[in-house]
Amino acid sequence: MLAMQLADEWTEYVAATAIGAHARNYRQAIDCFCQYVDKVLGPWAEEASLSDPDLFDTLVKWELSLPEGYASGSTKPGLLAASLRVLIIRRDDHPDRVVAAALARLARGPALLGSGEKTERDEFTRPEKRALVRAAWKSAHATRKRLDDGWALAEQGRHPDEGSWTSIPDLLWGLACEEIVAEDLRRFVPGSREWPKELLEFTAGPGKAPYPQTARPQLARRLFASLYPTNLDLHAFRVLLMDATGYTSEEVACFGEADVEFLPKGVRLTLLKNRAGRLRHRAFRDQSPPDAPAPDDDGDGQLTVNWPRREASEVVRQLMDLTARVRAKAPHVTDTLFVSAGVRPDYATVFDRWNPGSPGGRFSEWLAAMDVKVEGEQHIGRLRKSTKVEKAIVTEGRIDAAADDHTEETFARHYAQGTTLRILSGRTIATAQQHWFDKALDRVDGPTVISGTTDINQGLLMGAGLSAREAEDIMTGQLDMGVSHCKNPYQGPYSRPGELCAVAPLRCLECRNAWILPTNLPQLLLFKAHLERLRTLLRPQAFSRLWGQGWVNLNAVLDDRTPEELAQARQHIEAGEASLDLPLAAHTEFDA
Repeated sequence: MLAMQLADEWTEYVAATAIGAHARNYRQAIDCFCQYVDKVLGPWAEEASLSDPDLFDTLVKWELSLPEGYASGSTKPGLLAASLRVLIIRRDDHPDRVVAAALARLARGPALLGSGEKTERDEFTRPEKRALVRAAWKSAHATRKRLDDGWALAEQGRHPDEGSWTSIPDLLWGLACEEIVAEDLRRFVPGSREWPKELLEFTAGPGKAPYPQTARPQLARRLFASLYPTNLDLHAFRVLLMDATGYTSEEVACFGEADVEFLPKGVRLTLLKNRAGRLRHRAFRDQSPPDAPAPDDDGDGQLTVNWPRREASEVVRQLMDLTARVRAKAPHVTDTLFVSAGVRPDYATVFDRWNPGSPGGRFSEWLAAMDVKVEGEQHIGRLRKSTKVEKAIVTEGRIDAAADDHTEETFARHYAQGTTLRILSGRTIATAQQHWFDKALDRVDGPTVISGTTDINQGLLMGAGLSAREAEDIMTGQLDMGVSHCKNPYQGPYSRPGELCAVAPLRCLECRNAWILPTNLPQLLLFKAHLERLRTLLRPQAFSRLWGQGWVNLNAVLDDRTPEELAQARQHIEAGEASLDLPLAAHTEFDA
């Protein structure tokens, strides 16, 4: 009874929501729960029902046991538990169906399991994406040529009864004109041992022969592939549309002929995103023609194709033209241009919507057929992420612009973690750090030092960057501030412009206006002695905060002096010829 109750809810839920491939999650949850109930309840399992409150403990234990069958961090246990709860809630919402109150509260209450850890797919690299788009155009042109050749060959044939059941043009003519069906190939085409070489190679490839047991089905598929696009062919158009529009694989494959409006310079598409339940009307404008035509060879001298520009209108036109015959034979499919033809093992022909996950027609198999090598998972969703990365780069990292078709939270959760954006972010941070580091190095946070034993004259100072007036004032001593000279004491960085500097000489060794001449060396030695005395009185943190930069600059200036210069300066100090005038605050600072 329990299985029937849940199965009924599942059937109605799938029909009402059209959730497609996700329906299997609910079926797996039902199977898993019913198997657990059979194991735990034994012979009483047949009487189990959602209306029985005694099932509460069993449901709780089942949910808590789910992680045991999966790897650590798997998202599957939480998904199965949530799926079963949805069905219970749906049944409880129905007025004529009874669900025990305890079970309903549990289903509507907080989850017992976490959602697990989901590893986001990384985007394709830029070279990989270029290779994908290039291979897609190559595939699209090859498909067009194959179908054109197939229909041209069909026009040369006649009914196989009048011609031959081993003649390729006759077989194509019969299928194209619907004079024969695929079943006739099984009935009337002789065994592959009687086939001419041309038919053998047409079926299996140049220099190959098909297996006798599968020759006829293989021939039927090959003939239909010469007249209609296959599942494998349509991957190219999905890649091109994702590249041209920037939208998801779901959206570019879910618009029909009625959803296409060609504009004078572009196309307007109606895009449906089932997962988000969003319907969008978007216009995609054609690009301006390039100044130079695209190259016609791959660089190795072999001709390929003249690549069209990145235009959604061109891709849509080619897709509509390519699938026109299939859509005419599948009038029930109106919501997508992605339709294909195929032949089943029982020779039944199918004209229906595209199935990108069918055996022999998967995206990974298309990559292998086009010889495209990509690192990591071969999933089309990675192309969407590559497009979002490009948009983020173009918009200079503005999330609101890059997240133009979803929320910013979605962008941060699913797209911002890609390798390219992480590298770009790292480069941005490194560039910013280098910029400020270089700026700090370029900034002179200390005095300009004039060293040497030669006489200091006005010409030497002017050559070092001073004006004639500033050089003359320094030479005459009018700008002497005690431990250095100042080229402009009324434009200091520590006082308002136009006011006399109020921190000289204590901060002169940290000032860009200070100029130190050889004659200032005795005062510098006296100032060093003053700072050494402060170092013994102040805590290291306080000294570093108040005097750290000046102390470093002072030592750098003195380290550049020769021992002879230092000895001569000390002689001047000992002889009483040099003194250091400091404000009273400099002697009482340690008391603060």
